Amino acid sequence: MHRALIYISQIASLILKEMLALVKDPANRALLFMPAITQALLFGYGATYDLTFAPYAVLDQSRSAASTEILARLDGTGVFIRTATLTSSSQIAEQIDTGKALLVVSIPDDFEARLATGMQAPLQLILDGRNSSTAGLASAYVGAVLAAYNKTHGASPTVNVETRAWFNPNLESRWNMMPALIAALSMMQTLMLAALSVAREREQGTFDQLLVTPLTPSQILIGKALPSMFVGIIQSTLIFLIIRFWFQIPMSGSVWLLYLGLAIFTLASVGIGLSVSAVSLTMQQAMLYTFMLIMPLMLLSGLLTPVGNMPKILQIITYINPLRFGVDLVRRVYLEGATFSDVVFNFLPLLSVAAVTLPLAAWLFRNRLS
Repeated sequence: MHRALIYISQIASLILKEMLALVKDPANRALLFMPAITQALLFGYGATYDLTFAPYAVLDQSRSAASTEILARLDGTGVFIRTATLTSSSQIAEQIDTGKALLVVSIPDDFEARLATGMQAPLQLILDGRNSSTAGLASAYVGAVLAAYNKTHGASPTVNVETRAWFNPNLESRWNMMPALIAALSMMQTLMLAALSVAREREQGTFDQLLVTPLTPSQILIGKALPSMFVGIIQSTLIFLIIRFWFQIPMSGSVWLLYLGLAIFTLASVGIGLSVSAVSLTMQQAMLYTFMLIMPLMLLSGLLTPVGNMPKILQIITYINPLRFGVDLVRRVYLEGATFSDVVFNFLPLLSVAAVTLPLAAWLFRNRLS
């Protein structure tokens, strides 16, 4: 028991030292939080999307010549790719919830009969509002296809679209972008802080002092990891508060589940940062390695473009990117109200990354200490 208390006390002392090193300089204090706040506001007001690929599912209850022609026109655009043909309305939720389809085209059984009698025939689009701008563009594309169909067949009868967006009723683009920033912006700072932690010790000449302390490599690892995680969680909280109360984007899911996911995600990010820090001899090297990592991590995360739009080889590579699963987890919990069972798949890759990078960092520390 006494040895355990000493072990914890030593880790606490190292954590305190790290926190003091982070906050003792006023410039550092501003850099810890101002970039995250500024970028959250900029992304909230300035982010846009383009449509290049729109997977969709079909529920054709009419099975008529008219519905077949409309679906053929959609398939012929090169943008809409049919991923499923449904047989019941109960199957729609599964397509949207899992992200298999960006939209579902639902054609009622009286579709052709209404056209034949000169009445307007409704065609329902059910959109995934979590990809708001993409969904809005997809809806506009469908409208253009139907306008061409109406023009081909004369002014009357006409087909009109009834649109319903799930998880984002007004298809506001910031509803899609902003929740993802809870993970993305905090990762940038967390990765940098963790990567600079040991490199800073070497440049300041305090790493040799660390070597002569009774701290073990595991204690050094924990002492270096927890302050970076703490800062990352604080930054995520600041961004969360901006999203919730400044932009007033309502949250549908559990705050506790959101923070559990953020804790695991931040742990994986810190593991990558500490591994970079352990192999970097100077702060300049650590910053260079970190900048080299941040851009691919961002581009392959699904933050700006859906992962499904990427080539297959890149989709496979994203499985080692913790930001991909952090972004997906935050979006689903925040917008969709997903439960633990819905997002458990996201926890597994994050834990796997942490399970690889943290022991790797400890091994590198041990070699540096030996």
